[in-house]
Amino acid sequence: MGLSEGFWHHEYWLPPGATWEDMKGSADIHYPQPQDLLLCIPGALLLIVIRLIFERTVALPLGRKLGVSDKLRPKVQPNATLEGFYVLLGRTPKEEDLVSLAKQSDLPVKKVETWFRHRRAQDRPRLMKKFCEASWRFTFYFTSFFSGLTLLYDKPWFWDHTVCWLRFPQQPLLPTLGWFYLLELSFYCSLVATLPFDVKRKDFKEQIIHHVATITLLWVSYCANLIRFGMIVMLVHDASDYILELAKMLHYMRWKRVCDAVFIVFAVVFIISRLVVFPLSTYYYFVTKFQLFPVACLINTFLMVLQLLHIFWSYLIAQMIFSVILHNEKRKDARSDTEESDRSEAEELAKNKE
Repeated sequence: MGLSEGFWHHEYWLPPGATWEDMKGSADIHYPQPQDLLLCIPGALLLIVIRLIFERTVALPLGRKLGVSDKLRPKVQPNATLEGFYVLLGRTPKEEDLVSLAKQSDLPVKKVETWFRHRRAQDRPRLMKKFCEASWRFTFYFTSFFSGLTLLYDKPWFWDHTVCWLRFPQQPLLPTLGWFYLLELSFYCSLVATLPFDVKRKDFKEQIIHHVATITLLWVSYCANLIRFGMIVMLVHDASDYILELAKMLHYMRWKRVCDAVFIVFAVVFIISRLVVFPLSTYYYFVTKFQLFPVACLINTFLMVLQLLHIFWSYLIAQMIFSVILHNEKRKDARSDTEESDRSEAEELAKNKE
């Protein structure tokens, strides 16, 4: 048996008793085929292009109209010695490094320290860039959630999760659900591709873990024809994402009271959907009513990873609400936008996607 045949052996991907022959379909009945997933590559590239056009033609003018503006930042004087240290050794030199650099540059230590502070400020993402990114994600998540809700509203297995597993894996794939699945996969692939160029959040590592887990779950569940289950999981996750992005946009617009109200709504929806509906309803049926096989065990593992991330983000959200919004504490925290702060807003810290 070759490597490819071994990888795609039906015992790994399908429940006992089912083979790939059962998934061939006919002219009238279509089942998910692994080669369909290749469409996510051009799909991701297309979404990146659409995003660039959207940010320039829609988000940027909208931000200006709503009063989003970047703070003026002092320019640093060119200095090869200081720039070399900044690029190669670090953005925040220690006290002994400052003294050494001051001697090399023939400058007072205070001026060297100021140079690095201003240089860090130049590299921090500008408010308009953050607004444009949040606008794009809000538009996609909003469209995705309500489109998915429209597609699933009349499906009996959406309301009764036990129906998800009837006659599995021989569940014909509706074209609309197939395209929706590939769109979601393309979107998360585009997020990974643009990570080096996007605003780096405080929870950057958690974002990478989340995106990798999500892409793996979408890819594997499509091949195993777990489309019904996957659609429900996606909808549960999308329920709060667009509200978070709206809160970010309001934060960048400096509409504090409205932002705080929207953030509280986001927190309620997030906690209910991620810590109640997902584990106790959707995930419960997958674990208890479904016959496990290798791919199902893999999906279980990544779903547990997502749930751990949900708990982590829920902690950050609760911390934000109780310490900053309800108690109105003033501190250089995650919402700080001061010159020295390299932290992201608390709304960005609380990001989940899906």
